[in-house]
Amino acid sequence: MTVNPNPQMLLYPRIRKSPFFYASRRHGVAMYSVYNHTYHPRHYGDPLAEYWALLEGVTLWDVGVERQIEISGPDAFDFTNLLVTRDLSKCKVGQCKYVFLCDQHGGILNDPILLRLEENRFWLSLADSDILLWARGVATHAGMDVRIEEIDVGPVQVQGPRSYAVMRDLVGDAVADIRYYYLHDFTIDGIEVTVSRTGYTGEIGYEIYVHHASRDAEKLWDRVLAAGEPYGLRVIGPCHLRRIEGGMLAHGADITVDTNPFEVGMGYDWMVDLEQEADFIGKDALTRIKADGPRRMLVGLEIGGERLGTYNDGSMIDAFAVHHDGEEVGKVTSACFSPRLEKNIGLALVPAALSAVGTSFMVDVGERLGARLPSGQELVEATVVPKPFIDPTKEQPKSDVTALGAGAPSGGAGRA
Repeated sequence: MTVNPNPQMLLYPRIRKSPFFYASRRHGVAMYSVYNHTYHPRHYGDPLAEYWALLEGVTLWDVGVERQIEISGPDAFDFTNLLVTRDLSKCKVGQCKYVFLCDQHGGILNDPILLRLEENRFWLSLADSDILLWARGVATHAGMDVRIEEIDVGPVQVQGPRSYAVMRDLVGDAVADIRYYYLHDFTIDGIEVTVSRTGYTGEIGYEIYVHHASRDAEKLWDRVLAAGEPYGLRVIGPCHLRRIEGGMLAHGADITVDTNPFEVGMGYDWMVDLEQEADFIGKDALTRIKADGPRRMLVGLEIGGERLGTYNDGSMIDAFAVHHDGEEVGKVTSACFSPRLEKNIGLALVPAALSAVGTSFMVDVGERLGARLPSGQELVEATVVPKPFIDPTKEQPKSDVTALGAGAPSGGAGRA
């Protein structure tokens, strides 16, 4: 049987285009994926060069695939607090939170960024799973006065050590006052935007949510390009190398409805507040899971063998099997070769009893990598290590933005 290594992807109308689709494709998209039923630029030909551009300069990403769900109305606070596992009484107006939405069994439905714009108005910036109909279904039986709709808002990310300089030139000095995980509204040449100091990188960065995206998205894109030109701004895709190094989770790969917050190591503190008086969906199940202890844990692995690729997550690796004492016991959910650590690293779901740092496994990588390794089973050694692999306390994205990247570079950014 002949395998076509380069099958075509048709641009079907039933798969959506982000508001930045035509702007971002001008830069030479080499690969698309589909995320939230929307075409998403995966990379622009050289993921490694994109990685260094992110670490050393400033980058622009089309993340319009992060669909924006607005919850508003007199009962919006109580309803949103019912959906998420965190206590939103600890979230101020103008603040953002990383949150889990769980089902009644404690399974993770989505892990969006929540933005609180008013006392009773919230945005959920969604990861790759359907939540609009879920939220409307919950509202049908909640007996609360809320409005839930997908709004005409689209985000882009401006990320990297020179991102503050670009944002300062774009919206003014007030951007320096935006703290990590806070937001502020601006107008850029008549374009209304909300800017948050957030991002999927572990680096200093911002997300720009353009209002009236169907009308103003491409204009906003061009304004960002112009502001970034003196700083060597580069258009890239989502940098999975960096997000794996930072231990950031990908819905559909590391977390799904079949995983719960305790299994992924994020249930024991701020992400799941079981002590709050308010109820939330999944609270009873998560209380039981905490008491009994999770059966599996998501661990960090250093993986031996030949270098893995640059964007191996979810179906890209088709879940490398993890073996212990000759038996298959788990799976790798995301993996890559880290350029800075000069090691293969990954995240893996394994039995809780085998999750201690220093535990050794064998990982089957050959069967999934095809031509990159000899055909057939290829078992390599792997060891559990602490995660995140780099900057575990997230000091980098919390850094003083005014002290970094203020001046224009003499040349382009990154190691092209």
